[in-house]
Amino acid sequence: MFGGNNKKKEASKGKSSSFMPTTTHALNSLVNGTVVEGTVKSESDIRIDGAIKGKLYCDAKVIIGPTGFVEGEIRCQNAVIEGKFEGNLHVTELLNVRETAAISGEVVTSKLIVQSGATFNVTCSMGGKSAAKPGYANSSQSQNKETEGSKVVKEAKTAGAQ
Repeated sequence: MFGGNNKKKEASKGKSSSFMPTTTHALNSLVNGTVVEGTVKSESDIRIDGAIKGKLYCDAKVIIGPTGFVEGEIRCQNAVIEGKFEGNLHVTELLNVRETAAISGEVVTSKLIVQSGATFNVTCSMGGKSAAKPGYANSSQSQNKETEGSKVVKEAKTAGAQ
C-alpha cells in the first residue's frame, strides 16, 4: 500500500535493463596457437582453431576448424568438425563431419553427415539416446537405434573409401 507497488516496478525495471535477450548472433573464437586446458562453457557458438584439452559445454554450435584440435569431451547442440577430435562427443541435433576431419572416440548424435575423405573411427549411437549399456534391461527399441547408428557409420566409411 505505501510504496509496495514502486518496489515491484523498480525490481522489474532492474531486471529488464540488466537482462538483454541474446537475439544477436555471437561467436567465440579460439585462434590457432592457443591451448586451453580445463573446462570451457559457452552459451553461444564457439569456433576452435587452436586446441582444447578437457571439456567443452556449449548451448549452441561448436566448430572445430581445420587447424583445431579437441581432446576430451564436447556436449553441444550442433557441431561442424573440420579438424581433429578425440574423446566423447554428444551432439543433441546435427553433427557435420567435413572431409578434412579426423574423429576418434564415442559419438552420440541425432543426425549425422560425414563427407567423403573424413576419418571417422568412432562408436556411434543415434536417435537422441545413448546405446544400451551391457547389463541394463532395456527394450529392443534402443537396440534398433544402435543398429541404425552402426549402419550410418558403415555407410560413412564406405563413402570415405571411394
